[in-house]
Amino acid sequence: MEETRVDAALRAVRALLEANDIQAAIRVLESLNAPDQADVFEELSPEYQETLLPQLDTEDSADILEELPDEDAAELAQKLPVDALADIVDEMEPDEAADLLGDLPDATTAAVLKEMEDAQEVLPLLAHEDDTAGGLMTPPEVVLHERMTAEEAICHVRKVAPDSETVYYLFVVDDEKHLVGVVSLRELIVADPQARIRDIMNRDVISVRVDADQEEAAHLMTRYDLLGLPVVDHENHLLGIIAYDEVADILEEEATEDIQRFGGAEPLDKPYLSTAVSWVARKRLGWLLLLFITETFTGSVLRHFESTLSQVVSLAFFVPLLIGTGGNSGSQTTSTIIRALAIGDVDTKDIFRVYWHESRVGLLLGAMMAVVAFIRALTWGTTVWVAIAVAVSIWTIVLWANSLGALLPIIAHRLRIDPTVVSGPVMSTLVDATGLFIYFTIARMILRL
Repeated sequence: MEETRVDAALRAVRALLEANDIQAAIRVLESLNAPDQADVFEELSPEYQETLLPQLDTEDSADILEELPDEDAAELAQKLPVDALADIVDEMEPDEAADLLGDLPDATTAAVLKEMEDAQEVLPLLAHEDDTAGGLMTPPEVVLHERMTAEEAICHVRKVAPDSETVYYLFVVDDEKHLVGVVSLRELIVADPQARIRDIMNRDVISVRVDADQEEAAHLMTRYDLLGLPVVDHENHLLGIIAYDEVADILEEEATEDIQRFGGAEPLDKPYLSTAVSWVARKRLGWLLLLFITETFTGSVLRHFESTLSQVVSLAFFVPLLIGTGGNSGSQTTSTIIRALAIGDVDTKDIFRVYWHESRVGLLLGAMMAVVAFIRALTWGTTVWVAIAVAVSIWTIVLWANSLGALLPIIAHRLRIDPTVVSGPVMSTLVDATGLFIYFTIARMILRL
């Protein structure tokens, strides 16, 4: 396999550090882009990390801490001298700096803030949780007043934010700092120089509350293709702006958590290879135990219908087929509904529409699976009545699984529980026990046992 640039840099840095040529190792690191620097840095031993970080250019050190996982960044930051850490944090984006300081002990945070030059930009952000809109926002670099002229606004932009990368859209406030509008840089440039901002701005501004969950902010930005999302308090005062690059990180983080929960495990807090074996096992053990316990209900159902099985042994042939089909059908449905919830296609108020929709899907799929199951049962040499019992059971189980798969994610969402907890193995385990009960009950009725 061809060696990547990061792999080559990592090999070179390790060799130089082992040869005690720290300055050469620093030059290799500083030749990389920030994400590549973080990847290389993360693979180094803690001793080398502590040695290198204070000696790197301050901007490079800040970029590395921003790119590292939160826990790793906080652990490394605590080992740095307060004055060195303060210089690095000063170079970080305010929201990233607030996230880092929020993960440090209070005494360390207070000492760093005391040494920082731009502490006033970070202090307001420390009041907000990391996973809220307030935890993602940065103070707005450019804010226009509604009474400004277009010419005054352009001069203000040139003066206040010559290096800003987020001036594509400019937010407008009134005398009380309420968010009242937004104007694009293009509209500002082509407008009459003497036109008032209030006359050219768009008053229909999409914003998010400071205490809203970060997923809500990400959803708004992706739904409306926003490059920047204003954050307001309950009185609509403009507090900050969330940049689009923050949304990419949120979506990746949330998608990773959802995928891990789909498999029936708690999300990992660090990259996979950086997570200790004991921690991975701990994250999985709880769900495994819960699924094991719930799966015992399947055994309880089998024991309850032991006499039925002893009378018609052939019914046991179809147990794996029935519970497997039910679990798969339920998992298909939960995956579809969870995704629809995530992208806003459905909401909790649509629960009855979703149930009716999936019930009809279940009826159709169940009917098709029943025909296949009936034919398959006959080819295994069973009686027609057993084949009918299997066909009716699989039809009913698919309908039941689809109904559960439609309702449970929406109910979980309504209760503010991550819908992914009812996906995959959880759904399969639930359908196993209930599906067996349905199967043997129907078989008893049809076979008159």
